[in-house]
Amino acid sequence: MPSGTSNDLWRLPDWERSLDEPAISGAIRLRPDDFIVREIPLIDPDGEGAHLWLEVEKRNANSNWVAGQIASAAGVHAREVGFAGMKDRNGVTSQWFSVSMQEASDSNWRNWEIPDATILQASRHGRKLRRGALRGNRFRIVVRKMRGDPGQLDERLKQVAAGGVPNYFGPQRFGFGGRNVERGARWLYRGGRLARNKKSIYISAVRSFLFNQVLSSRVEQRNWNRITDGEVAQLDGSHSLFPCNIPDENLVRRCEEFDIHPTGPLPGKGGLQAENEAATLESTALIGHESLIIALANAGVEAGRRSLRLLPGGMKWEIGDEHVVLEFDLPPGGYATAVLRELVSTG
Repeated sequence: MPSGTSNDLWRLPDWERSLDEPAISGAIRLRPDDFIVREIPLIDPDGEGAHLWLEVEKRNANSNWVAGQIASAAGVHAREVGFAGMKDRNGVTSQWFSVSMQEASDSNWRNWEIPDATILQASRHGRKLRRGALRGNRFRIVVRKMRGDPGQLDERLKQVAAGGVPNYFGPQRFGFGGRNVERGARWLYRGGRLARNKKSIYISAVRSFLFNQVLSSRVEQRNWNRITDGEVAQLDGSHSLFPCNIPDENLVRRCEEFDIHPTGPLPGKGGLQAENEAATLESTALIGHESLIIALANAGVEAGRRSLRLLPGGMKWEIGDEHVVLEFDLPPGGYATAVLRELVSTG
C-alpha cells in the first residue's frame, strides 16, 4: 500500500503542545450541562420570508439528526433544512436551523415535538441558513475531579488567554479512533462509489490530519505563532490571505498584535502556496504523505489554508477545590479541545 495509507496513518498522535504537558488532570462531560455551547449567529432573522429560522437547544444529539427531526416534523425533505455549523453530540448546545416552509405540511412549529431538543424561539427570514454563516461559539465547560496545583492552572489560563493555542482540528474530526483518515486515504487511492456525505467526511479527515501534522511540527520548532519568510498569512476574523516576505517589521508587529496569523495547508489543487522557509517547513512536516497530497489534487479537491493560531475571546475562569469552570468564545472552525489540551489532561 502507498506511503500514507497504512494503519499508522489513522492512529492519531499526541500532537505537540505549545505549553508543557499539563500536570493537572480532570474529567469533562460528567454531566450534560458540564459542556454547553451557544452559537453566536452572523445575522438575525428579519421576521419575513419563506424560511422559518429556529433556535434549538439540544441535549446529547448531533446537528444532522436534529435537522432530520425538524424536516420530519415540518413534512419537508431533509435538504430543505439548513444550519450554520456542526455541534458536538455530547453536551447541551444551542444553534439555529432554518426550514423552507413553502411545501411544509405542518407550519405550526409550536406543535413540533423533537426528541432531546427544545425550540427556544422562531422567526421568518428570506433565505436558507447556510454552512459557515455564524460569528462563532460561546463555550462553558466544567472540568471536575481535578487533581493538581490550582496556581499552575491559573498561570496556564493566563498564558492561553494572552497568547492563544495551536489551532488543531479536534479528535471528533477524524472519527472514532481516527478511522475516517484511513478510510479517506483508501478511497483516494482506490476510488469507487461513495455517498456524497461520506466522501466529504473522509476527505475532510485526511486534510485535517495533514494540517495537524504541519502545525505539530511548527509547534515543536516554536514558530507556529510567528510569520516566517514565504508565509501565507490570514487577516484576523477574515478568510483573506496574502503572501509575506520576511524581514518586515510591520508584518512581525501585526502578528504580535493578532492582526494577522500564520497559516498551514489544507492540501488540494491550486490555491495560494507557501514559499521559501515556510514551504520548507510544510514539506518537511509532510514527508511520507506526498502521494496522498497528489491524490487529493487528482480528486479535484481545492486547496485551502487555515490559521495556525487560535485565540479564545472573552476568556473567564473560576477555580474551585476540585473543579474549574471555563468560559470563552471561539471563531467558526475552532475546537474547544484545542484549548483544553493545553490546560488540563482529560484522557
